[in-house]
Amino acid sequence: MTNEQYQQAVEWLFVQAPNYQVDGEKAYKPGLDNIIKLCAFFGNPQEKIQCIHIGGTNGKGSTSNMLASVLQESGYKIGLYNSPHLIDFTERIKVNGKNCDKEFVFNFIQKLKNLPEDIRPSFFEFTTIMAFEYFYQQKVDFAIIEVGLGGRLDSTNIIKPLVSAITNVQLDHQNILGNTIEEIAAEKAGIIKNNTPIISGDENDTVKNIIKEKAERKNAPFIDASLLKTDLQSDLKGNYQEKNIRVVKALVDELRKLDITITDPDLEKGLLHVHNNTHFIGRWFEFSQNPLTICDTAHNQAGLEQVFAQLNSINKHKHVILGFVNDKKIDEVMSLLPENSDFYFAKPSINRGRDPKEYEDLLQKAKINYKILDSVQDAYLSAKQQCTADEMIFIGGSNFVVGEFLEKNLEISR
Repeated sequence: MTNEQYQQAVEWLFVQAPNYQVDGEKAYKPGLDNIIKLCAFFGNPQEKIQCIHIGGTNGKGSTSNMLASVLQESGYKIGLYNSPHLIDFTERIKVNGKNCDKEFVFNFIQKLKNLPEDIRPSFFEFTTIMAFEYFYQQKVDFAIIEVGLGGRLDSTNIIKPLVSAITNVQLDHQNILGNTIEEIAAEKAGIIKNNTPIISGDENDTVKNIIKEKAERKNAPFIDASLLKTDLQSDLKGNYQEKNIRVVKALVDELRKLDITITDPDLEKGLLHVHNNTHFIGRWFEFSQNPLTICDTAHNQAGLEQVFAQLNSINKHKHVILGFVNDKKIDEVMSLLPENSDFYFAKPSINRGRDPKEYEDLLQKAKINYKILDSVQDAYLSAKQQCTADEMIFIGGSNFVVGEFLEKNLEISR
């Protein structure tokens, strides 16, 4: 298999199977019927691995990577399933921080052609069974599975985990999950399984109560991680990581109750070596120091509030590069924009990417200093040209903006 054959196979997969990340709501296939048939066709590999399930609106990627790092430091072989990818498809499926083997991906995609007529998987469903099969073949000790979207009807909800966690619940994907915090919390609480511990990281009492009530109905031990006190630190530097660390600590406590050995030094080292152990990037990721350049994939109102608040705490003039997808409520973002900044807007180069000219009236009303550029890379080069040594650059607003930027520039910087 050549790299060109691999690229062609992945491109074929994107075209054949509807993909929410690219196509939006029309690609979303709620319900477990399809994934149940798909897993059965491949021999139900998800039943042959020990899983940990991580859901939530924000923080599930950071939390799952932190936990993976801790378990790797403890000597375990760890499978990690995250989405979406930033640069290459294989980032979604990792074992001990190493991306999924491209030859495995190529060969597995060929099997899609042999599926029965009654199974037509979405992109995410097919990626999920691919992860289960890879982890089974790799004989991982534990597989950490991140929920794709929601919980109750998400493809990953076919697993029977050792423990589950919901990092938090915020307004996001309302067109699919519901228009209120209560509705979205109920969807995310759908990952709670009978007699399986569920950890909640949310500080909102309404959210806590919904998760707790569902846990009681399922006879599932409920753990409120927001009440934990810890001075543990991580090399993932966003201020918001403090809450995720508490969820990881609670997960470790529950795994220890199952006689899974995790020492305190391994917990500390795991949290401090996430980048090195899992190669996780995109969350308050320091791309360069000269000029200071930060990327963050936060893309909903709650996530952007936290990231922009942290930007405001940095006493530098900022050059802020942003881009959004079609379902983003731009007016909400305008009210959050960081102070003391020049702005550069660009359309992410995907089907769902939104042309800034469509919301330029909102930019004008916000009375900000802005430019509209033809691409994320053009925006970055423009910002870099304007940025002086004592100023900084921020890139965000969407996974796709950060992914485009890193794909163009990460190798150049190394």
